[in-house]
Amino acid sequence: MRLSFVIPAYNEEAYLPACLESILAQIKNVPGGAEIIVVNNASSDRTREVGLSFPGVTVVDEPRKGLTFARQAGFQACSGELIANVDSDSRLTPGWVDLVLKEFESQKNLVAISGPLVYYDLLPRQRVSVHLFYMIAFMVYVINRYILRAGSMVQGGNFALKRQALESIGGFNTSISFYGEDTDIARRMNRVGKVEFTFKMKMFSSARRLKQEGMATIAFRYTLNYFWTTFRKKPFTETYVDHREQPEG
Repeated sequence: MRLSFVIPAYNEEAYLPACLESILAQIKNVPGGAEIIVVNNASSDRTREVGLSFPGVTVVDEPRKGLTFARQAGFQACSGELIANVDSDSRLTPGWVDLVLKEFESQKNLVAISGPLVYYDLLPRQRVSVHLFYMIAFMVYVINRYILRAGSMVQGGNFALKRQALESIGGFNTSISFYGEDTDIARRMNRVGKVEFTFKMKMFSSARRLKQEGMATIAFRYTLNYFWTTFRKKPFTETYVDHREQPEG
């Protein structure tokens, strides 16, 4: 199956190279081929130039700033049967591509798969707290998916979707700006097939948002918006602080 990577990027010239390098290292011999699309989402720094400096990387410009606008633009521009959504401050863990391809090959009803983030720039004790949060979130996911049957769980920036299923639900919901966008896609994809969350599918990521806003605050917001989006079909928090407004030097 052809695999497409879609990477939304707003003022990410500092983080984007490591992300692209981690992907390029794993797609050299992908059956069916692979492509990388960086969505330059109204950046004011050198994000576009950085993306174009990597061989084989396509840059798509999306002037409407917003995560779901960027994801939708990447979806419309890509050609793969599978679409991997990766944030520009993230890096693939070893074997990430092989795991994704294997899961979709072995589970014909699978339409989306996701896993946790591993924050490479947190202290060890802070990583333990994050892991505990994921364990609680996983229990909620199991109850929600198998008992309540109201939805599923996807971690934004670390999920892969089957193109045909994403097309059938109309793509990403661009009315959601940030919080709840991953829960919304999990809820809607769950209607057309299996949406799986697994700890096998880890992704390295920066903890800059957690550091700037506080781990407890972020945990509360994500939890609140998970339930609100699952059961009320829209996020509770409609605005967010973007810490990338000034390009990082």
